[in-house]
This record gives sequence, C-alpha cells and structure tokens, in this order.
Amino acid sequence: MHFEIALVAFLVDKIFGEFRFIRHPVVLMGDYISWFEKNFYKDSVFRGAILASSLLFLVWLIVWVFVSFIDNAFVLGLVASTGIASKMLYDSVKDILRNPQNIEFLVSRDTKELSGSDINKAAIETYAENLSDGVIAPLFYLVLFGLEGLFLYKAVNTLDSMVGYRTKKYEKFGKFSAKLDDVLNFIPSRITACLIMILFFRCEDFRGYAKLHESPNAGYPISAMAVVLGLKLGGDTRYFGKVKKKPYFGVGREIIEESDLKKALSMQKRFDLVLFVAFALGVLFCENYF
Repeated sequence: MHFEIALVAFLVDKIFGEFRFIRHPVVLMGDYISWFEKNFYKDSVFRGAILASSLLFLVWLIVWVFVSFIDNAFVLGLVASTGIASKMLYDSVKDILRNPQNIEFLVSRDTKELSGSDINKAAIETYAENLSDGVIAPLFYLVLFGLEGLFLYKAVNTLDSMVGYRTKKYEKFGKFSAKLDDVLNFIPSRITACLIMILFFRCEDFRGYAKLHESPNAGYPISAMAVVLGLKLGGDTRYFGKVKKKPYFGVGREIIEESDLKKALSMQKRFDLVLFVAFALGVLFCENYF
C-alpha cells in the first residue's frame, strides 16, 4: 500500500492544483496518441490495441525508471499530484456559476443552444462523473500500485477520452481502450457513488438508474448525485449536431437551478476530509503494522 505517497499527492493537489509551468503528463500522453493516430490509424480493433499497448508500455517504462532512482515519498507524491484533478475539477465546475458559457470546455455535448437548466445539469453530471475519473480512481490505483498504477490508469483514461467513442472512425479503433477503461473504472465508480450517498446522509437505492446508462460505470456517480439532489439528470442530449436518446437518472425535478449546482459542490469539504482521514489512517496503520 502507498498511503504516504497518496496523502502527499492529495494535499499538494488541494493546495496548489495544476502546475501550469510544466507540460502535463496527460498532455504528453495525448501527444503520443495523436502521433500514433496520424501515422498508424486503421479502422481495426487490433490497430487500436497496439496503440493502447504501446502507450501503456512506454508509460510503465518511464515511471518504473523514475521510481527506481527516486525513493522519497514527498517527491513521489509531488509527481503523483499531477495525476489528480480534485482542485481543478471543483474550481472548473464552480466557475460555471459565474461564467456559464465555459461549460463548453467541460463537456463533449453541443453547448451553443443549452438553456440555463441544461448548463447546470451538464455541470452537475460532469462533476459527479469526474469525481470518479479524476479523483477517486487515480487515488485508488496510486494506493494499490504506486506511481505506476496511477499513471497507467491516467493513460487508459486519456485513451478513452480521445479514441473511445462509438463513432464511425473510432468504433473499432477505440474499442480496446474503451473496454479497458470500463474495467479499470468498475470499482472506483461504485466507491464514488457510495461516498456521494454517505456524504449527503442518504441511503436510497440508485443502482436501478445507474444500470440504464450505456456506460457500465458513469451512471453510478451520476445517479447517486441525482438521487441526493432530488433531480432528473440525463435525458436526450445533442452531440456533434445529432440528438442522442439517453435515459433519465432520478425522478425529481427536470428544471435544474444554480442552487442545485451549489448544493452538489457543497459536499467538497466533506469529500476532502474523508479522503484526508482515510489516507492519514492508512499511513498510521502501515507504520504500526508493516
């Protein structure tokens, strides 16, 4: 277990957020994916699997070499903080309250014709889903497998965000990456959903809604958030000029107000406290018993 590194990474991210003076590791991963696609793209599952496998090998090799020479928890935690997006996520979603037009930078759906309610809904859905993808999942793999686990997860997540779409171009090429992302997010998405329910002191069953989502994972934190806020999230959404039929998650109000977004964000301090206590106890436990 790597609780000490996770604790340092979590605290550094909460205090400093993104280090904008360096080229982010995820950006470098994205550069490789773009380069491979430009030079070796083929409408083939096998070619997409080569992309994913080659990126994962390169990420593992670089991180393994780094860890082999560095054995300092603070330095490792400092590097690990670049794979966690807790502060950036919260700040970006909160910014929507002041600058609703910035929703276009947070979601892949078409945003030009969104109403105020639609913008609030998109922000809440993004916040819920990315609590899993950007916070819980990377910390989960960091604790279990160290720096290698964290950055291998980020590589898979980056692959999915760039090629894991069900479009004509990526249906086959991105299939391997999308399936791998589904596997890695299975446990973190459910942990996130349970945390949302606990932090809002609710115990309703949200799993029925979660299973309606086309993703085996994304529906869990979104459905949990819909239930605790008493809202209907989801519904038909426009992507790339076409309306995509999507189920609703929750049975509450369809008109979503700024106060609902504020309420979703209100759990952040409790969320941070739970993670801090969990990592601190993990450090104490490991020092005393291992």
